Amino acid sequence: MNIAKTVFLAGLLALGMACGYSSHATTPPTVGTMPNISALAPTSTTAGSTSVVLTVNGANFNLNATINWKGTALVTTHVSGAQVMATIPDADVATAGTAAVTVTNPGTPGGIYGGGTMAETSNSMTFTIN
Repeated sequence: MNIAKTVFLAGLLALGMACGYSSHATTPPTVGTMPNISALAPTSTTAGSTSVVLTVNGANFNLNATINWKGTALVTTHVSGAQVMATIPDADVATAGTAAVTVTNPGTPGGIYGGGTMAETSNSMTFTIN
C-alpha cells in the first residue's frame, strides 16, 4: 500500500510540474502624453520677491501635471489642459540668477501584467531672477 501511495504521489507531482506555472508576460509602459510649454507668466522677477505665482501656458497638461523648478516639483494647480500654476518658494528667488522650468505629466501605473504610461517632461523655458 505504501508503494502505491508513493507512486500515486510521484505521478501527481510529475503531472503538476508538467502543467507548470509560468509567469505572465508583462507589457512595457507606453509613451505618455508629452506636455509642451509655450509661455511663462511672469518671465522674470526681482531678487528678494515673495509669493511669486508662476503661470505656465502650453498644451497637453494632465490633471496631475507638476511644474518643475530647477528639476524640483512644485505644488501645482491645474487650471486647464493649457495652463498650470505654482507659487515659487521665496528662497528660490532670493538671489539673482535663472531657473529652468518644465512641466511633467506623471506616468500611470499598469495592471498586474504591466502596461501603463511613462512620465513625460516638457521642453524647458528659462525664468530670470534680476
